[in-house]
Amino acid sequence: MHIHIIGICGTFMGGIAGLAKAAGHRVTGCDREVYPPMSEELARLGIEVTEGWDPGQLEPAPDVVVIGNVMSRGNPLVEAVLEQGLPYTSGPAWLAEHVLAGRRVLAVAGTHGKTTTSSLLAWILEANGLEPGFLIGGVPLDFGASARLGGSDLFVVEADEYDTAFFDKRAKFVHYRPRVAVLNNLEYDHADIYADMAAIRWQFHQLIRTVPGGGRLVVRAGDAELAETLAMGCWTPVETFAAGGEADWRVDFGPGGEGISLAGPGGERLQDDWPLAGEHNLENTVAAVAAAAAVGVEPAAALAAVARFRGVRRRLELAAEGGGIRVYDDFAHHPTAIARTLAGLRRREPEARIVVALEPRSNTMRLGVHRETLAGSLAGADRVFVFAPDGLEWDLAAALATLGDRATLSADYGEMAEGVLREAVAGDILVLMSNGGFGGLRERVVAALTARG
Repeated sequence: MHIHIIGICGTFMGGIAGLAKAAGHRVTGCDREVYPPMSEELARLGIEVTEGWDPGQLEPAPDVVVIGNVMSRGNPLVEAVLEQGLPYTSGPAWLAEHVLAGRRVLAVAGTHGKTTTSSLLAWILEANGLEPGFLIGGVPLDFGASARLGGSDLFVVEADEYDTAFFDKRAKFVHYRPRVAVLNNLEYDHADIYADMAAIRWQFHQLIRTVPGGGRLVVRAGDAELAETLAMGCWTPVETFAAGGEADWRVDFGPGGEGISLAGPGGERLQDDWPLAGEHNLENTVAAVAAAAAVGVEPAAALAAVARFRGVRRRLELAAEGGGIRVYDDFAHHPTAIARTLAGLRRREPEARIVVALEPRSNTMRLGVHRETLAGSLAGADRVFVFAPDGLEWDLAAALATLGDRATLSADYGEMAEGVLREAVAGDILVLMSNGGFGGLRERVVAALTARG
């Protein structure tokens, strides 16, 4: 079967492409922006990618067109698919029908931490010989790919609440019908899709309604929005988790602040090495351990796997080191994620100066929903450079005013890269934060610092 994927370079759709290729299909695709890590993964898989939306790429006609949720009516390629009457579907629907059917699905949902928690969970299962399949919105370094079919009936999926497609406005995750669902947290996001918090809660409630009574919900304790969502109706056993608080699964830093200390419902306290940083990653870890326990992995064996976890690309990933400066690449783009990432880094590197370069690229950020909390989320940095994109209808400079001369705005990627490179000195930690290509700034900075040796 020839599958053509429109919007192939997003991590989710690129993962769909990888799964379809592994299943023996001929896969092609197209997109407007192509950047790592997905561009590299598609090239490695030998999948042909066309730049842009020329309808000519539909000749000869594919057997089915999988349309990404970034596509909308009016796009010339979408219009051609409809006009020609070609068979089409969404990524989540294709995944549910061709990969998830008949499998035990473990879904990880929430506003933050989905990618890291999914990666941890897949790695725990893999390290314990369970050969899971997975589809994750990033590239776990232990696997080197964002998706695989796997060798068992277990499948880990990062369960995104973004809408499915222009023709299906349900959240992606309602298609997955998991047996185990992790609910990490719940905040307002995706303002371009959801009018308010109630609309997002309703979508999460639809996910809860699909989990069977013999399954498991693994839920962050103390999250008021998740509690309100569960109160809308729950038919599945719930286990809670928390960092430094009361819950069925409890986690904290180990003695002296080193390693990790975890206790499950049985009360036994377990300790092991821990390669991550930050309280948010404590929560991601305990959530993954609890989800793995729901399919039979002993907590001690799960923690032993976590101790060997290598991380995820673009999740505080060490991208380069030169001139005594370490450069980390990070995907954080929501104020809560930005603040948690910087707090974790500060805890691990209390003496270092932290310089941040941020691109406020998400639709929610561009709409100004987070303008009141953006400056506070960056308060943990010593110096901040923020890209000012065209078309903002709110005052970015005013939003960052409380940072004073610690913050510099730039409307040009090249100018911003030069400013960052002038600012950074030996001993600094430079964190590049964007959920996109960052206009090539990442590559410029890494190349320049690598050349310093």
